[in-house]
Amino acid sequence: MELTKKAFKAYDVRGVVPTEVNAEMAYRVGRVFAAMFAAEKVVVGHDIRLSGRELVDALTEGLRHGGSDVIDIGQCGTEMIYFATAHLDADGGIMVTASHNPAEYNGMKLVRRGARPISADTGLMEIADMVVDSKDFPHVKVPGKTEGAVRRYDIMPEYIEHLLGYIDIKALKPLKIVANPGNGGAGPVLNELAKYLPFEFIKINEIPDGTFPNGVPNPLLVPNREATAKLVREYQADLGVAWDGDFDRCFLFDEKAEFIEGYYIVGLLAEVFLRKQPGAKIMYDPRLTWNTQEVVDAAGGVAVRCKSGHAFMKECMRANEVLYGGEMSAHHYFKDFSYCDSGMIPWLLVAELLCTSGKTLSELVEARMEKFPCSGEINRKVEDSAAVLAAIEAEYAPGGQVDKLDGLSIDYAEWRFNVRVSNTEPVMRLNVETRGDKKLLAEKTAELLELIGGEEA
Repeated sequence: MELTKKAFKAYDVRGVVPTEVNAEMAYRVGRVFAAMFAAEKVVVGHDIRLSGRELVDALTEGLRHGGSDVIDIGQCGTEMIYFATAHLDADGGIMVTASHNPAEYNGMKLVRRGARPISADTGLMEIADMVVDSKDFPHVKVPGKTEGAVRRYDIMPEYIEHLLGYIDIKALKPLKIVANPGNGGAGPVLNELAKYLPFEFIKINEIPDGTFPNGVPNPLLVPNREATAKLVREYQADLGVAWDGDFDRCFLFDEKAEFIEGYYIVGLLAEVFLRKQPGAKIMYDPRLTWNTQEVVDAAGGVAVRCKSGHAFMKECMRANEVLYGGEMSAHHYFKDFSYCDSGMIPWLLVAELLCTSGKTLSELVEARMEKFPCSGEINRKVEDSAAVLAAIEAEYAPGGQVDKLDGLSIDYAEWRFNVRVSNTEPVMRLNVETRGDKKLLAEKTAELLELIGGEEA
């Protein structure tokens, strides 16, 4: 099979099967991983994509031939690999997944001991070089080891126990919750959690199905939201939850069936954690900032800003001993979850808050949404992103506060924006927010989009 570095991205491996990602590549990744990290024990698993099992089998053979013992947890979510790697004291973990990419894609997310991510800055490009270019590849092996062994392991019971540890089950009340796994991997976890919770779940698309009969599960896409919203309205539910395919992100709908941007959930969860641990550090990304900064300051916490992307966020959390961190893209990170992101912990915490506060979700977030309205992330396919960024800076930098921690951010007194080039897709991403001025928000968003040009992504 053809070998190419095209699928090796900033944070993970992701590409089209079989031209960019295939069994030969997976085998070689396993072999190199074993040697590079002297990995005596590695956890592997895969999402619901049809190519997942073949890639895991090849990956496993590579790890074994490189001298690693393999713990195969089967079909799972990305966060279950993170959990298992730390919980089972493994030297690393590899999740075969392409997250929310189209059905023809697959890939891998790699972590070291303690579920520390392996990114372009911490070894992923070196792995790519050895996988594709190294003439010495066949001789790579864990020192002193021959072949490793393989065992299947059911991590679900321990994982469920850990998730339930974030909430007080006795404080929960009967809620009606619409749950939409989108035919991704969240369904089996939801079914296990439901055994311990007093909630009534109205489920849709709960059966994992790698053919994606209802489209690729990505609730960030506006057309994908209506299926969940419709059921919230129909059943007059208290909460709607939808997940992406590997369920490391969850997306929430209030009792009015309104989609709640991840930005406002970051602020809400920041308040939850700061009530439990006053003075703690809360991390956020530079794309949308004003609401999170104000919430954290008001609650007596310390706001820590970090470049977006799970590898950067996790490194920042560890370096600063951050209790909780969130990205407006609905990635939520928890110190007690090995500083990793989870798509299950956030909705459990929000459900608990609904029960203990006696408030609806709209009551909990509407004031913040009014105070700091935002555009939501808008994606555009652009031919020359560098030229577009330069044009935007030339147009808007005068009179504004420029920041380049992550793409280009420019703040004015009453509005601000961030525009950046995606690390995982050939698109530019725009976010705009204002201080309570929806008219200004619409004007500036339209203005920027006209300058960006390109096609809707």
